[in-house]
Amino acid sequence: MPVEIERKFLLCSDAWRADAGNRVLMRQGYVGATPHCSVRVRVSGDRAWLNLKAKRSERSRLEYEYPIPLRDADEMLAHLCERPLVEKYRYEVRHGAHTWEIDEFLGENAGLIVAEIELASEDERFERPAWLGEEVTHDERYYNFNLAKRPYRTWDNHAGR
Repeated sequence: MPVEIERKFLLCSDAWRADAGNRVLMRQGYVGATPHCSVRVRVSGDRAWLNLKAKRSERSRLEYEYPIPLRDADEMLAHLCERPLVEKYRYEVRHGAHTWEIDEFLGENAGLIVAEIELASEDERFERPAWLGEEVTHDERYYNFNLAKRPYRTWDNHAGR
């Protein structure tokens, strides 16, 4: 059973950009999403995937991901997925023993930048980069499927605080 263990953080500075690799544009949409499970179509460059995630705990989810033809993904994004689509640039930043994924959101979620780290266990320790801010793993507003339903730009003060 494939499990994703992930923690999510806001950023307190742009210092991560100095170590960021190439950015990749991602477009994704949700065919369906409930508090328990989401079905997502994602296009990244010239590749595409169908992804299913189901929450197990605050930090872990069951995750199934399957490559699909790019043309099929484009059609699904255009005709099957809820609006707005979630669009973002993804960067990878190596820090310590881990690679961080930094998502800089576009469109209706512009202004939001989130760092994610995947771990081998829920209690795995990791080195915190100086640019890492508040942890938002527990805050479901930051889940991508919720950003598709209630984009960041609709939040009060763009941070909901």
